Amino acid sequence: MSAWLEEVRWNENGLVPAIAQDHKTGKILMVAWMNKQALQLTADQGHAVYWSRSRNKLWHKGEESGHQQKIIDIRIDCDEDVILLSVEQKGGIACHTGRESCFYRKLIDKQWQETDPVLKDPTSIYSK
Repeated sequence: MSAWLEEVRWNENGLVPAIAQDHKTGKILMVAWMNKQALQLTADQGHAVYWSRSRNKLWHKGEESGHQQKIIDIRIDCDEDVILLSVEQKGGIACHTGRESCFYRKLIDKQWQETDPVLKDPTSIYSK
């Protein structure tokens, strides 16, 4: 592992949150988790690799959907405990619901309301 990885403040589970942001619009697309291997692979391969807590394995974003995130740059915050990925979102869809962003619900009158459209039916995106 690279020395720069040791500068990251990993949590007690060896993970760090990673925010994926569209490099052109600045829109936050998603938040996921990375372990050291995921961050190293992301830096080495030029596309986002995350750690899936639910599946307990590495997750190459877009491996099933084709909606990869090409890395433009990687930043770390001042506390060294959050990673910011500036990405080019392939296919314009980051969310497994078929939307551009995972942040598609907004608090309106104290209720979460869907404000962003489904761009593609998720059943046509995922085969598994």
